[in-house]
Amino acid sequence: MNPLHTPQTAAPTVDPVIVEIIRNGLFAVTEEMKTNLMRTAYNLIIYEALDFTVGLFTKEGDTVSIGLGLPMFIRGMSETVKAKIRHFGYENIQPGDILVTNDAYTTGSHLNHFTFTMPVFHEGELIGFTCCMAHWLDVGGSLGQITTDIFSEGIQIPIVKYQSAGRVNQDLVDIIAMNVRLPERALGDLRAQITAVTTGERRFLELVQRYGNDSVQAAIGEIMNASEALARQNTLSIPDGVYEAESFMDDDGLEIGKRVPIRVKVTVKGDEMEIDLSDVSRQVKGFYNSGFTTGIACAQVAYKCLTTPTDYPVNDGSFRPLKVIMPMGTVISAERPYPMRVWMTFPMTVIDTIFKALAPAIPDRSIAGHHADLVFPNIHGISPEDGRLFIVGIGPLGGGWGAKSREDGVSVTVCINDGDTHNSPTEQLEAKYPVLVESYRIREDSGGAGEFRGGLGAEMVVQALSPFSVTTRIDRMHCKPWGLEGGGEAAGNGIAIRHKGEWNEDLPNAKIFNVRLERGDAYKMLSGGGGGFGHPFRRDAAKVAEDVREGYVSREAAEKLYGVVLDQQLRVKPSETAALRAGA
Repeated sequence: MNPLHTPQTAAPTVDPVIVEIIRNGLFAVTEEMKTNLMRTAYNLIIYEALDFTVGLFTKEGDTVSIGLGLPMFIRGMSETVKAKIRHFGYENIQPGDILVTNDAYTTGSHLNHFTFTMPVFHEGELIGFTCCMAHWLDVGGSLGQITTDIFSEGIQIPIVKYQSAGRVNQDLVDIIAMNVRLPERALGDLRAQITAVTTGERRFLELVQRYGNDSVQAAIGEIMNASEALARQNTLSIPDGVYEAESFMDDDGLEIGKRVPIRVKVTVKGDEMEIDLSDVSRQVKGFYNSGFTTGIACAQVAYKCLTTPTDYPVNDGSFRPLKVIMPMGTVISAERPYPMRVWMTFPMTVIDTIFKALAPAIPDRSIAGHHADLVFPNIHGISPEDGRLFIVGIGPLGGGWGAKSREDGVSVTVCINDGDTHNSPTEQLEAKYPVLVESYRIREDSGGAGEFRGGLGAEMVVQALSPFSVTTRIDRMHCKPWGLEGGGEAAGNGIAIRHKGEWNEDLPNAKIFNVRLERGDAYKMLSGGGGGFGHPFRRDAAKVAEDVREGYVSREAAEKLYGVVLDQQLRVKPSETAALRAGA
């Protein structure tokens, strides 16, 4: 038995029509939680980038419905709710309470993710929890520097009550305000999260009052059982066997050039799957570690993509056939006091590598490697308008996703860690901060060549209108997104800096810390592409010509990689193309 799964008991049956109404009702609750959070948040990273997740949970802490911003919170939120239950005990949780923590080793991510949880009581009985995990732009700690322990990364809030029986713990609020650089923004986002969890409580209670708690709880049981049945059915379609793959991360930001190995093993037997992450690298000195709940989420996100990608709402039933093996002390199960600030980067490649392992077994459901990074610079400086400190993350910059066996990869799309998050609108950035976006365009030839081409990355040039410092923590510059079944690898992620009109595009990696830009200087972010699927010479020559006309593939690459010869009007020259492909 997977220890993360709660044993199930038989639930009374309920009318299937009512089940479907409640299914959609649960989904609507978490969608409204999302909407209200976005409408009241203070920072772009929440209301534009959607760096948050909200959810409904059973009274045991199992996931009922998640309003996704970040897929990687899929496990962290549930385990955080369970940790709060263990900490206080049911006897010390009462109506009007709101529980909070940002403990990185509980949530699995970094200290920027504050998680608020509210119990839901109906007629004096605890029937569930609402929860909201969202990114605060600043939580104190060092700014723009690589950290080597959790203590340098900001304020740590253990599991405490933000609100007890409706009464706010003002001492806690004051402690938070004193430990962040922009308290008005932090406390504004705090209030937005409270809006989200109270919205969830109110709407869930309305659902219970309309259909009765017994019917709602029974329907939740039926929904989870249906998700489990679908997951098992689709797992059965994967041939039994043991599948392994490996990749690597460029480095941990401290030991530059020292690769961080990522190895996975997947065992399929009947309607169950086991994902063994024991050989993922040990925790590193740099701040790229994440907690064990994120390690479990790596397996769960990959498993859901492969077995129940369209099953909503997201719930724990989907994961009952999955067993995850993972020791503590790896880069995805780090222990205190290892640093966690850039928790999100390595797990994406773990998921990519799980897909890679299963590609020989299910090529029709697999995907080539993707750019697997936020490609997200952080800048800070003094605003020329009001003389106050500003802190902003510009991005995430979407990149290319891998091709599949029947379709090209998507272009300029946010990485798998961040799911529903969005690129920051240029107009918002330029209106609020002293920056000028000189250009933002698709990166030609960045997608891996193949019968089905990998998605394209992007290039974004941002000029400083006032001095500021820029930091990037980008990986996968050297571990380029791989192709499958003869498909080519894609371009990796990258960074370039312009000082006094001169570009430096030969940086050894894409990690820079507190690089000072003066007025007129600029940085260039380069997101990688996605790997190709199938041999490039099998790609329809007309599609290659169209790619060239669209600026996705250069004329030179069309001939060199795809064996397609074009005339001056970028039309296919059939005989020359046939001869070139035949002679290769």
